[in-house]
Amino acid sequence: MKLLRFRPVLTPVGGAVIIIALLILIRSLVMRNSYEIVLSCGILLVLLALAVIGLWKSRKLKTLSALWKTPFPMTARAGEKTHVTGIDTPVPLFFRMHFIVRGRFFPCAGSRSCTMLAETSIPRDETSSYIALDFPMSGIFQGNGYCQLRDIFGFFSFSCGLPAANTLNVRSAPYFGKIIHINAQAGAEDKRNKPSADEERYYMREYTPGDRLRDINWKSSDRIDTLITRISTDNQEKITRIEVHFRNYCSADVSLEALWLLDRAKARLAYFLRSIKEQNSSFIFDIRTAQGSREIEDQNDLDAFLEELAGLSFSPSVNESVISAGAGDIYVFSTACDFTLPAFLLACNPRPVTLFISQNITANQHEPTRTNEDKEVLYLRDFISRGCSVSPRWFGSGKVKPLKVHAAKIENNYAQVKL
Repeated sequence: MKLLRFRPVLTPVGGAVIIIALLILIRSLVMRNSYEIVLSCGILLVLLALAVIGLWKSRKLKTLSALWKTPFPMTARAGEKTHVTGIDTPVPLFFRMHFIVRGRFFPCAGSRSCTMLAETSIPRDETSSYIALDFPMSGIFQGNGYCQLRDIFGFFSFSCGLPAANTLNVRSAPYFGKIIHINAQAGAEDKRNKPSADEERYYMREYTPGDRLRDINWKSSDRIDTLITRISTDNQEKITRIEVHFRNYCSADVSLEALWLLDRAKARLAYFLRSIKEQNSSFIFDIRTAQGSREIEDQNDLDAFLEELAGLSFSPSVNESVISAGAGDIYVFSTACDFTLPAFLLACNPRPVTLFISQNITANQHEPTRTNEDKEVLYLRDFISRGCSVSPRWFGSGKVKPLKVHAAKIENNYAQVKL
């Protein structure tokens, strides 16, 4: 943060203008050209005045605390604006206040990052503005937001105010596919007690042999001369549990293509969970990832998991255990980078498995039924247009090879990275 506050005040344009003005001044003094002397001195005086005014105002604004509030949830490719507030101070004539967000973006929360820069200008007489902070894919962004006072000519830039740090979990761009239907019998059934409200806690019925004596309502029985038993309305509700495996495993070095496959697997899983919850809110998901297990019962649990899912990256491949003797179908989400997937699917027998796998487009060049809607493309220009740099290390691992797997039902999702 200290480096942010001591950035050079002279921009490249300002430096070039000063050098040109000095060269003109030296040449005019040698040539005794009064016109050029006046011109060069005028330029230098204007630059000096702008420097003094900017330096004086930036020192007065050293305690300025601007805040940037991002949309929640933060979603890739959503085009939403980040709100910048707290800039409630007037600026001198010929100056504008700029708000800049600078940091590092980790695509799909991987270990390799790229720099990111976004900037906006605050209109005069305004105390807030919006900045276009968007991301090409899911991941984690760690950045700082800070203010700069700049002249309208672009000669000087003065850092002012206190930097505001923020860490964002960026969710995957939504996946839009065919509607998924799950039969309640496809999941494992569970039972749990469901108590009623206190005012409806009991109901009465005539005594039958086998009822406990302590459940007899003696007052009511005495009034009608018949034994009456109190029965609790606590009942056992059948719960359908859906077992889901999100296999974020990869054995080799992670390339940008592998990260894009993982991103689309995340989007596919999020779409699956949301659509099933909308169909039947009583379903409970048992989700297992490389980082552990999680149970999702309601919408709050789902929102918390989707926020956590944005920060999940690849983990080294392991032989994940599966309870083959369990009941119900298994839903698996994986990528072509998961080399231990065939062994896992074999261990699931005899339980039915529905596999959602993200593959490279080039892995099935002769797929006759593939349409434009089946493939999702990530362009490198998507990074540049959103202020992100492109790391050469993303392309050192080569292409992701096709993965041959067998399951009761396979849903392929094709993805590719292009220039």
